[in-house]
Amino acid sequence: MTKTVDNYSAFNEVNLSNARSENESYEDYKKRQKQNSEIIKLYKKVGRDNFKQMFPNGIIEAIKKADEEAEKTNAETLGEAK
Repeated sequence: MTKTVDNYSAFNEVNLSNARSENESYEDYKKRQKQNSEIIKLYKKVGRDNFKQMFPNGIIEAIKKADEEAEKTNAETLGEAK
């Protein structure tokens, strides 16, 4: 019987380092630290299997989609204000 290998990486492309990058502003650093804390807290709370169901392509894709949605909503709001 062969074992199947699960290559799922929940934190693929996520910078979980506590060190601040050379080109990273302090505000971006603090935002990334808070985001990392929330991601890890959720991961520990729901577990690997549920996290995989919630984010099948990894958490970074969900973050990118959320940022795009926020920009789109923000642009629509600013467009209505003019």
